[in-house]
Amino acid sequence: MTHPAQAAAITIYNTMSRAKEPLKPLREGHISLYVCGITSYDYSHIGHARSSLVFDMVVRYLRYRGYKVKFVRNFTDIDDKIIKRAHEQQVDPAGLAQRFIDEFYVDMDALGVLRPTIEPRATEHVTEMIDLIGVLIEKGMAYAADSDVYFRVQRFPEYGKLSGRSLEDMQAGARIEINEKKEDPMDFALWKGAKEGEPFWQSPWGPGRPGWHIECSAMSKKYLGEVFDIHGGGKDLIFPHHENEIAQSCGATDKGFARMWMHHGFVTVQDEKMSKSLGNFLTIRDVLAEHHPEVLRLLIFSAHYRSPIDFNEAALHDAKIGLERLYTCIERIESLPQQGELDGASVITPEDVHYLDEIASRFESAMDNDFNSARALGYLFDTAKHLNGLVAKFAEKPKQEDLERVRAGGAKLRQLGGILGILQEKTWGQTKEKIADMLIARGISETEILALIEERSQARANKNWTASDAIRDGLLAKGITLKDGPHGTEWEVGE
Repeated sequence: MTHPAQAAAITIYNTMSRAKEPLKPLREGHISLYVCGITSYDYSHIGHARSSLVFDMVVRYLRYRGYKVKFVRNFTDIDDKIIKRAHEQQVDPAGLAQRFIDEFYVDMDALGVLRPTIEPRATEHVTEMIDLIGVLIEKGMAYAADSDVYFRVQRFPEYGKLSGRSLEDMQAGARIEINEKKEDPMDFALWKGAKEGEPFWQSPWGPGRPGWHIECSAMSKKYLGEVFDIHGGGKDLIFPHHENEIAQSCGATDKGFARMWMHHGFVTVQDEKMSKSLGNFLTIRDVLAEHHPEVLRLLIFSAHYRSPIDFNEAALHDAKIGLERLYTCIERIESLPQQGELDGASVITPEDVHYLDEIASRFESAMDNDFNSARALGYLFDTAKHLNGLVAKFAEKPKQEDLERVRAGGAKLRQLGGILGILQEKTWGQTKEKIADMLIARGISETEILALIEERSQARANKNWTASDAIRDGLLAKGITLKDGPHGTEWEVGE
């Protein structure tokens, strides 16, 4: 690990400037990062997986480089979509939101995603949002119309600078629903007056609930301050969500808000936009029911985070084969004899020594360049190939010095893979005999596991989420992880 003061400059593509810029944190050695999280009304899909994995990788790498990272990712737990879905299912919106936050954690844990430092929920920060809206009204940046409150876009001349759009072009090309309460069609809601049957909070403008955009401005300000280092999300959030965040935050504080903006590319499925109407909507658990989480990780990181990525079975197959190549190299090294010859000729040349010494620096050179995970992975595959070549030269009892150098190379491969969340299994795959032995040690049989899975399925069908979660948690306590997919529930025993 390199201390940030000693590390070569990390450059990041800043959406705002449309250029790569050196990372210069506000506070030396510390990074403040805010990422927009899910709206909790459904199971998380592979687009959510990409977002979570990208910023998991960013945080892991920054910490590897020696930075202390304060990572905030929110939950939108009140929203039109949540209210609509709750009405359709005839359930309480708060209960629906909590259920899918719980399900989100199941998916993130299955993917091995590190938890953020802080995970604020919109409903727990309504007071902060009301205060921020009050400041905007006082400054003339917003206005109340009956029980609604809107932001005056025309009062913020820089509106559109993140997305590269001008107000004139946006107005000319906009297909905006007519709303007689608005002073201008481009104005957006900060507060929505309560409608019959909807959740509401009291405010100076009457009962209602916050608009979507205001929550991130209020929560980032509370936990990271008026100005912070990096704001992230998907490209779909650039406009209008992030554009509106900038207008609100800068309009209220007259300060710069986020200093750098990171946006990851879109995910398509077989070259088409993912959509339930097209029948290609894939949840995270759909994928994990068929593929190991590290396969999904390798697929995601095989493309630069800003590039689009197409999700298909051929790509997943290639990712699995690639992962097996890396694991085969590591397992081959770890199975070498513990002791070697103290004397004798070395098969490792000075060129090999130099190559092995530069494993980390090659990986870092890629990651320092706007987190280029695709190139970093390429270096890991090159390293595995080189290590395989050295192992192939070993005699029955290789020289001790050679053993130590190759083992260090294998350990470095694992460590760097860990920044991408791969190469963390002890071995790739489990034999039936090994699984049986592990189950005996845990005091449970395969028959019992299958019976509990059936019981849990019945509980889920009856919407008895408490019983369902209790079964899942009980199995997890024994090291048994359940994976729900389109073909039912599968299980896996941990090491």
